[in-house]
Amino acid sequence: MKVGRPAHRRLAAWLFIACGVWLLGLGFYFIFIRPALLPEDLRYMGTDAQALKTALPGLALWLGKVFTVMGGFMAGTGVMVSYIGWRELSGQPRAAVAALALTGLLTVGLMSAVNFALRSDYRWLLAVPCIFWSAAVIGCIGKRTP
Repeated sequence: MKVGRPAHRRLAAWLFIACGVWLLGLGFYFIFIRPALLPEDLRYMGTDAQALKTALPGLALWLGKVFTVMGGFMAGTGVMVSYIGWRELSGQPRAAVAALALTGLLTVGLMSAVNFALRSDYRWLLAVPCIFWSAAVIGCIGKRTP
């Protein structure tokens, strides 16, 4: 912990870390656990799961992919929010590159991969940010001159 940092700044940093961890967990919930449709979704639409499955047989699979992308962006945001809070406590420059790499993997990387799995018309366009992000991370970890 940085010496001389006011107590309210330390508390704020820990709160950011907690919020980031919550976002990370929420993102993983959307990626790995959340079903395509919750009972409340069906109630809102005034239908049941069987009627939707009959009318739209691919809906659940598509929604699963949508929630994977959305969860990736939540989790990636959580990584960055946690890192920013932690940065207030530690000051580790290598951790910044690691946080940026993990954020890119969870956000633009996961989005690009899902769009390739969907054979999206925009898959190649959506791969561009992933390529740029990867190049930036590689540039950060490349050999440094003294």
